[in-house]
Amino acid sequence: MSLIIAPSMLSADFAHLSDDIRMVNESRADWFHLDIMDGLFVPNISYGFPVVKAIAALAEKPLDAHLMIMNPDRYIDRFAEVGVSWLSVHYEACTHLHRTVQHIKNAGMKAGVAINPHTPVSSLEEIIPYCDYVLVMAVNPGFGGQSFIPTTIDKVAKLYAMTEKSNPDCIIEVDGGVNEANMASLAAAGAKAFVAGNSVFTAEDPSAMIAKLRNLSL
Repeated sequence: MSLIIAPSMLSADFAHLSDDIRMVNESRADWFHLDIMDGLFVPNISYGFPVVKAIAALAEKPLDAHLMIMNPDRYIDRFAEVGVSWLSVHYEACTHLHRTVQHIKNAGMKAGVAINPHTPVSSLEEIIPYCDYVLVMAVNPGFGGQSFIPTTIDKVAKLYAMTEKSNPDCIIEVDGGVNEANMASLAAAGAKAFVAGNSVFTAEDPSAMIAKLRNLSL
């Protein structure tokens, strides 16, 4: 399958959000990435359902929501109702992960599991067969603009070997510090989806940067 570029709306200009949504619609991006934080699982709060619903009303591409929250099961159905297509929950936040993944699927969304930088990919061995994608955090979740953790590339390679054995259709997504300096290496290691926040929205021409990242990952 072709590679996926998912600009993170956390880095957008919320004073001109509709303009940034239009830019993503007209760009070569594939998804809108939505970072949902509760101030408990991570030390920050981002935005909730009113903003997600507003983005969904204007977005012409799928919404990929990353839940950095405690007890995500409480909100799965609501994310489906507001138009999210891809929904990931954190391995570290779910006591009954298989049940949570099935809940996401039953709600009509693609199900993903996210892991923090310190979590080994071996922890996912039993859940990978049931996942549509795995989101590998390349920074500690909670804030945008952090530096990429270089060992993520080896981590992606290990995860790719695991998915090839038990679920070749499982997409590996990388989030955090993705830019033109590391994207080609991540793609070579097996990543198929890339969340880009600051590298896109702080660029002089964000749409051109999205195109550049796509070309780098080929």
